[in-house]
Parts: sequence; structure tokens; C-alpha cells
Amino acid sequence: MTADENPGGAPAIYVDADACPVKEEVVKVAERHGLIVTFVANGGLRPSRDPMIRNVVVAKGADAADDWIVEHAGANDIVITADIPLASRTVALGCHVLGMTGKPFTPESIGLAVAMRDLKQHLRETGEIKGYNAGFSARDRSAFLGALDQACRRAIRARSP
Repeated sequence: MTADENPGGAPAIYVDADACPVKEEVVKVAERHGLIVTFVANGGLRPSRDPMIRNVVVAKGADAADDWIVEHAGANDIVITADIPLASRTVALGCHVLGMTGKPFTPESIGLAVAMRDLKQHLRETGEIKGYNAGFSARDRSAFLGALDQACRRAIRARSP
């Protein structure tokens, strides 16, 4: 995103939008803070007339959306993802990174998150556990809203001169 697209150097919000259950919540919080949101996915994004909402459709591929986000996000931008490898890559860029339930990924927590992901993948591959994820609840949605609002405030403060 160029300076022309992001007036005043405000932080931007990037959303790994494939199967993202909190798109409406992201828009709601971004509007409150006057931040641009970019949804990145392999397809299936609904067009928006809102000039603060951008949709980027990337080529089909395992990490195409992740790679696009990493190429465009910068320090103090906000990244929303459930993808642990993407979270790790964007934490390394200095981004504020949140999972879909509002769980923050930080330099202090990302190592454990990566290790747990790898362990669970191994256990699924060996048949020790099934690949089921817990359902997304109203409590998760509420926790996400609060965490995103806090992340926006932190990112805006960090960008202020």
C-alpha cells in the first residue's frame, strides 16, 4: 500500500480472508478507527463500495494469500489470520497479529504456537488425534472484537509521531 492509499501513515488491517468468520467485525472496528482493510483470498470475496475496504484475489495456491500479505504488511500494521505460519512471518515484520478468536500472536508467544501446530499436525498424521476444530462461538466473536479494538489503538499510538 502506498502513502497515497494510506493517508497519514495510519496502520492498515490485512485479513487472511479464506474461511474467515470475522469479516464483518473487522469492518466494524476499522470504521470506528478510520483504518483501511484489505481482505486477501483465493476467491469468493464480496465486492464493497466502501473506499476503505479493499479486496485482493490472489492466484490459487497453498500460500499465495499469505505471501501477498507478507509482501505488503509492515511494522504496526494489523494482520488477522488463523494460519500459524503466516502469523509467525508477520510477527517477524513487527505486525500486530490476531487469531480469529482474538488470541494475539506476539514475539513471546509465536514460538509455542508454531511448536503446538507442528505437534498437532504430527499427531493427526499418526492417527493419535482427529483433525476437528472447536466451533466458533459468540464468546469467540466478542473476544475478537475487544482484541481487535485494542490492537487498533496500539497500532495507531505506535504510528503517531
